[in-house]
Amino acid sequence: MKDTLNLGGAVIEAKGLDLTFQTADGPVHALRDVNLTIDKGDFVSFIGPSGCGKTTFLRCIAALEHPTGGTLTVNGMSPDEARKKRAYGYVFQAAGLYPWRTIAGNIKLPLEIMGFSKADQEARVERVLELVELSGFGKKFPWQLSGGMQQRASIARALAFDADILLMDEPFGALDEIVRDRLNEELLKLWARTGKTIGFVTHSIPEAVYLSTKIVVMSPRPGRITDVIESPLPKDRPLDIRDSQAFIDIAHRVREGLRAGHIDD
Repeated sequence: MKDTLNLGGAVIEAKGLDLTFQTADGPVHALRDVNLTIDKGDFVSFIGPSGCGKTTFLRCIAALEHPTGGTLTVNGMSPDEARKKRAYGYVFQAAGLYPWRTIAGNIKLPLEIMGFSKADQEARVERVLELVELSGFGKKFPWQLSGGMQQRASIARALAFDADILLMDEPFGALDEIVRDRLNEELLKLWARTGKTIGFVTHSIPEAVYLSTKIVVMSPRPGRITDVIESPLPKDRPLDIRDSQAFIDIAHRVREGLRAGHIDD
């Protein structure tokens, strides 16, 4: 494996993307003139102040919101077409596991809806539980697992149908720093093993710098990109890389990008 990521062609492309919500109090400009290319195998973090459109952009990729201007393609298709072709898995801020279903049962749910055979469901559940280091926990219920383990189960559910793209909306935001560090390490290992293209929303500068090959810095509403930082860090990243000068320099640039967004607003 190379020390730096080997990119493999555009997977997500936004050109001049705008999104305006019509509300009773007037229009709300959520995104403005967003231009971005995400390549195959990229780990892209979106960072910016609350309400800047990070999650909105992720939801546009997933066809959960629809832009009012510009273009957006996923695997060369419209987001709606990509959704129908199961191009992505989505991990929300909360694990969202049904308490009356076992962990295996929760992971099987999208597979049941998609019509996979029972044998295929079992094989996929076993594989993704191993990927997120939850082998042996399939028969447990969500309330029997810690918050971090529940979030790993949520990631397993998103991986179960083997989509090439994984969209993650601040999945570790509610966890304490120790658990968050461990899950960051595990997520990098998972990314290295699967080669997924990952879009990741976060409010944490250290998390964005540690995880990403590309960091997208966004301004306050209307959300626009103030900087796109290509990380020079190696793909294999121990936690203590956060003490390196390269890491500190990237974090400083992210901070400057966030400050510039406020100044320009």
